Amino acid sequence: MEKIFQKPSFKKFDYLTFILVMFLVIFGCVMVYSASYYSAEHQIGDKYFYLKKQILGVVIGFVGMIFFSCINYKFYLKLKWPAFILGLALLVLVFVPGVSRSAYGARRWINLGAFTLQASELAKFTFVLFASVSLYQNRQRAKSWRGILPTVLAGGITCALVILEPNMSITVCIGIVMLAMLFVGGARFKHFVILAIPVILAIPVLIILEPYRLQRLSAFLDPWASPLGEGYQLIQSLYALGNGGFFGVGLFNSVQKYMFLPFAESDFILSIIGEEFGFFGIIGLAIIYLILICRCISTGMHADSRFGTYLCTGIAMVIAVQLLVNMAVVSGSIPPTGLPLPFISAGSTSLVVFMSAVGVVLNISKQSRV
Repeated sequence: MEKIFQKPSFKKFDYLTFILVMFLVIFGCVMVYSASYYSAEHQIGDKYFYLKKQILGVVIGFVGMIFFSCINYKFYLKLKWPAFILGLALLVLVFVPGVSRSAYGARRWINLGAFTLQASELAKFTFVLFASVSLYQNRQRAKSWRGILPTVLAGGITCALVILEPNMSITVCIGIVMLAMLFVGGARFKHFVILAIPVILAIPVLIILEPYRLQRLSAFLDPWASPLGEGYQLIQSLYALGNGGFFGVGLFNSVQKYMFLPFAESDFILSIIGEEFGFFGIIGLAIIYLILICRCISTGMHADSRFGTYLCTGIAMVIAVQLLVNMAVVSGSIPPTGLPLPFISAGSTSLVVFMSAVGVVLNISKQSRV
């Protein structure tokens, strides 16, 4: 029987992945402070409020990353159901009065007293674990409905609970990650066609059921039709990116962070990065993300088991989808929706969970075939 805990080893440690993640989180701390110090001082009375929370998240995330890098990833084969049930339980708890905390018309957080936990952030990765184990166990039947049905049902249930919060952005993220994992798992083209039909039918229904989604769609099509309403945030984001130009106005010199751009430290922090570092700064950041994502996929390709391949693929896809959606939102390429920039946006839950997930990748890398 293989040991669950593996002693830290520097021989096959993936230093590149580790360095890339640490650069992103440290850069994230700098940008969270830059984007929030003015609003935090005027609204909370402490300009370091968000920075202190972010540093705490980095410290906990670092411990989580090192811890999970020492846990034999094959141990997770036994946690398929416990992890999935935990994810669902947390998603259900956000609807329990007295336990959940709501904000901006959504119930997405569990109140734990000193801090809050965003259940959907953890549920993304508990689903990835469930799907990885299911696809691995059914790898001989991957081209049949019987082989992929557990993954499809788990993804559908998770998406249903997340959309009820409501949180359409993470619902879309989980859905795309599920399709990517099914592709890697060997699902046939006809499976994707059949799965696409209910999704296409559901999109207009979901928009109609929640009026704010229709308003956001209208703001996306013509933000200037409601410059002080639904179109305000997108317009301010575009102002930030336009003001940054090619080379930016310099670190800490953003104008839009002076309470013009809502959620400048979280969902729209990329707008502040674009304003301070310009177009080339965003391109450089995107290249760093791309290297990290490719590194995770490469680790999966060289994993010593198919299970490791699925895990790395799922984690890489969560990072990639969130990055692409966030970049598309702040640039006005898709309708506005709240989704943090991985490793950078303010939010301890997201930061800790993403860094811990990278720890899993680091462990798979230590046991790779190369």
